[in-house]
Amino acid sequence: MPETTKAVNPSDLPLAGLRVIEFCHVVMGPSCGLVLSELGADVIKVEPAPAGDRTRKLRGHIAGSFVYFNRSKRSIGLDLKSKAGREIAHKLLKTADVLIENFGPGTADKLGVGWAEVSKLNPRLIYCALKGYLPGPYEKWAALDELVQFSTGLAYMTGPPGQPLRAGSSVIDIMGGTFGAVGILAALHKRNVTGKGELITSALYESSAYLVGQHMAGEVQMGVASQPMPVRPRSWGIYDVFKSKDDKEIFIGVTSDKQWDSFCDLYGREDLHSMEKFDTNEKRRENHDELYDILQQEFIQYDYEPLQKMLVDHAIPASPVAVPGDLFEDPQMNADDRMSSTEFVDGRVAKLPRLPITVGDGKARMAGQVPEFAEDTDSILSELGISENDIASLRNKGHIM
Repeated sequence: MPETTKAVNPSDLPLAGLRVIEFCHVVMGPSCGLVLSELGADVIKVEPAPAGDRTRKLRGHIAGSFVYFNRSKRSIGLDLKSKAGREIAHKLLKTADVLIENFGPGTADKLGVGWAEVSKLNPRLIYCALKGYLPGPYEKWAALDELVQFSTGLAYMTGPPGQPLRAGSSVIDIMGGTFGAVGILAALHKRNVTGKGELITSALYESSAYLVGQHMAGEVQMGVASQPMPVRPRSWGIYDVFKSKDDKEIFIGVTSDKQWDSFCDLYGREDLHSMEKFDTNEKRRENHDELYDILQQEFIQYDYEPLQKMLVDHAIPASPVAVPGDLFEDPQMNADDRMSSTEFVDGRVAKLPRLPITVGDGKARMAGQVPEFAEDTDSILSELGISENDIASLRNKGHIM
């Protein structure tokens, strides 16, 4: 395994001592578990015997998701359709603080790990159900990240008019999983007072609706229907992509009068600063097209790197128009141990972003690897007091992997 981070005392991690049992697949559930695992929780991923999580082998736009969202976890292979497999799951849940599941409606109950059953086994258990919809008229419908982006208007807001388009990441899966983690942490805090567990539900549809809520509020305030982002009414005078002399693209935002003053001083453009039609953000917004052409002629005189440095050194927002692969060597992402060296199945190692927060001095953070399917089954069952002979018998009968 690659060396992934500076030495960390596990007991220093914020969620050290917390045990989480994860019955999850694809992105939404594993992203919730990842938040907790990177904060130090012992997250045990229960994968179905005999094949494991099917996401391990998926290709296309979902390729790499298993590696990315299942770091710093342990894996056990169980057949929950067998009585013996369910008994092991129940024994495991009696030792747990949190359960996460993103089965389809009713599946957890059929497999013996639904809230009604396991809350009796462990009254202190925080149970997080990650679903397509919260309880209501749609709750039994099947849902997907992309589907709810379309059904809530997020896709409409993302693409150009007449061409709704999903966002360029599994934003709703990740948002729903993160909201689930927020609910878990809130329930754990409440448990400190009550001593009792709690049922938490987070859902794709409502997470997507939460994101488009800002556009709903905009409709009310402006009195007109929201328009897709590519043709949206402007809020800022300059909030655009420009070309540099070396034919690179740079995004520049001038969102305040102070930034406008800095810009005019930086480039010696007192002529622009004195023009009444540009002296407020609202006027710059109204006269955007004329101002854009003037600024493009200014910026085209500079290569990208000195242009960006000039702008950011004067507190004017400016950034490259990047692609995801640019982040592998990005100085900011590689600062302060912010990337985790992660090993893939074929042995390649790549640096991938960690959880984007720091706690305290930021040194306490997980950097574990992705478990092979069922690699921790024996050690987890041993922790439950199951003997080597019984483990071998359970494996021979196909109840575990």
